[in-house]
Amino acid sequence: MSPRTLGLSGVIAALAADQISKAIVVANRSILADGIPVFPGFNLVYLRNDGVTFGLLGGVPWWALSALALGIVVWLTVLLMRAQSRLEAVSCGLIIGGALGNVADRLRFGAVTDFLDFYAGGWHWPAFNLSDVAVVSGVALLLVSEYRASRRPHRREG
Repeated sequence: MSPRTLGLSGVIAALAADQISKAIVVANRSILADGIPVFPGFNLVYLRNDGVTFGLLGGVPWWALSALALGIVVWLTVLLMRAQSRLEAVSCGLIIGGALGNVADRLRFGAVTDFLDFYAGGWHWPAFNLSDVAVVSGVALLLVSEYRASRRPHRREG
């Protein structure tokens, strides 16, 4: 499978997993409003976040955050189309799919649906969703890809 095809598959997989999981959460929002313990350290909840990661930039208009995300998606799409390695392409695809998942929420609801609540004792990590997982995973894989590329021996010309 070519890097480009693999990257586009990453976009589709991340976007589909995110939108399906959020549809289930929204359909069950009354049940999840107070949170449902799944196991110690993890709850399923229903929250709306009008900011970005960790609620930063809360109160910024949804269209501004969407425009910013779409600009980044365009840039990453160019990187995806130029990707030489499959790992780099998948990385870009995951980030693009995750960003598009959150943009879809902003367009429909004006905020992002979050539902994964991890905690230790009384300390809760800010709730997040599968788009966030895809973006963070994509960034981590992109860093690995760049590290691997920097470790390859460089060929000398002439």
